[in-house]
Amino acid sequence: MDNRQDTNIAVELALLVALATLWGGSYTFIKLGVATVSPITLIAARTTIAGLLLLAVMWARGIRMPTDGPTWRRFAFQAVLNSVIPWTLIAWGERHVDAALATILNSAGPIFTFLLTAIVTHHEATTPRKLFGVVAGMAGILLIVGADAFHDIGSGGLVAEAAIVAATICYACAAIFGRSFRGLDPMAPAAGSLLAGAAVLIPASLVLEQPWTLSPSQSSVLALLALAVFSTAAAFAIYFRLIQTLGSVGTTAQAYLRVPIGVAISVAFLGETLSQTAWIGLGCVVLGVAAMTIPARRAAVAKPS
Repeated sequence: MDNRQDTNIAVELALLVALATLWGGSYTFIKLGVATVSPITLIAARTTIAGLLLLAVMWARGIRMPTDGPTWRRFAFQAVLNSVIPWTLIAWGERHVDAALATILNSAGPIFTFLLTAIVTHHEATTPRKLFGVVAGMAGILLIVGADAFHDIGSGGLVAEAAIVAATICYACAAIFGRSFRGLDPMAPAAGSLLAGAAVLIPASLVLEQPWTLSPSQSSVLALLALAVFSTAAAFAIYFRLIQTLGSVGTTAQAYLRVPIGVAISVAFLGETLSQTAWIGLGCVVLGVAAMTIPARRAAVAKPS
């Protein structure tokens, strides 16, 4: 039994790493995409392609999409929290700040989730290890930013940075609300929320950005496709599964792991430079992931009798 539990934990943590990698790469894809594609249009295409792809996978697996009104209203609310608002804010913000900076600013999701669950919903236990994980993770992020880890980090802008932080708060709320989809196949809320988001974003794109006037580059188109297929369709399927197994705080802890992964990808493909001092901060970040995630999973495994 212990071996089975250990295997289950290993699988969930491996999926957490995969999710962090897929979402860590999304910042570079967005940066490349918004170079020649307007933010709302980019996100509208992202949600539409990913939603239809997940719908096709569901059809191939014989999984039916719910048709009742209450479930679709929950899909729509999840879309607002997890894609429509945060993705648009991040895409707009990355027109003004570097992908690496966006990765760092967007990594505070577990902090907001922890505070919301501790103060409002009370469904996550407030343990010393989780508190240590919060402190360790934030200490690492502060080291990275405070040590001037990036040279020429970009023109930045307080408004753009604030928009990315606001997106992080939306993610925290989405992680908590995502627990309401227990009982559904993880693909259903993933596809449903994406399609609901597309229904909002496509009209907004047509009215506000007139996408037919754009001349996207090849790199922007390829980045958009990678963003939709890998960082959205595949990532969402993993995300909704982890919400049900690791819990909301445990799942958003991938934001800490996403920092070194996202930074490494932006360094490799966008030419940003990482300082020597930042590795200490990254070590703290990984420590924070372990402290916050492993206890959450063990608690979830211990519940069945």
